[in-house]
Amino acid sequence: MAKNTICLWYDKDAEAAARFYCEVFPDSRVSAVHRAPSDYPSGKEGDVLTVDFTVAGVPCLGLNGGPAFKHNEAFSFQIATDDQEETDRYWNAIVGNGGQESACGWCKDKWGISWQITPRVLTEAMAAGGAEAKRAFEAMMTMKKIDVAAIEAARRG
Repeated sequence: MAKNTICLWYDKDAEAAARFYCEVFPDSRVSAVHRAPSDYPSGKEGDVLTVDFTVAGVPCLGLNGGPAFKHNEAFSFQIATDDQEETDRYWNAIVGNGGQESACGWCKDKWGISWQITPRVLTEAMAAGGAEAKRAFEAMMTMKKIDVAAIEAARRG
């Protein structure tokens, strides 16, 4: 087990979520599925209790803890993309499988986990500062999924 692992609370679908993330993102895998040794408040003996997985290189633990807690935008995965094709692939996988669009490159998967699908051209523009960053930021504020060509155009002025 990694020294630092992100624990994600699910109602009952931790394994399905982990397997979905592994299909979508490179450097992802499910390494273990642990079943409950006895009944617990939101499940029965033998139900999947936790799932050890890695998503885009980040070690995670999915916990089937029941419906008591819901995800929100205070936590998100940020995925850096190299071009529009990669941006579209991740965005469409998340939104197209029961997720929902939000603003400024954010979307949410069907389990409520928030994702920032962020082209590197946008983070590079922000790091440049000044008028270039302002133009890129203002362009981003009008978008749901980030349009790489529009960000590049905004950078150029």
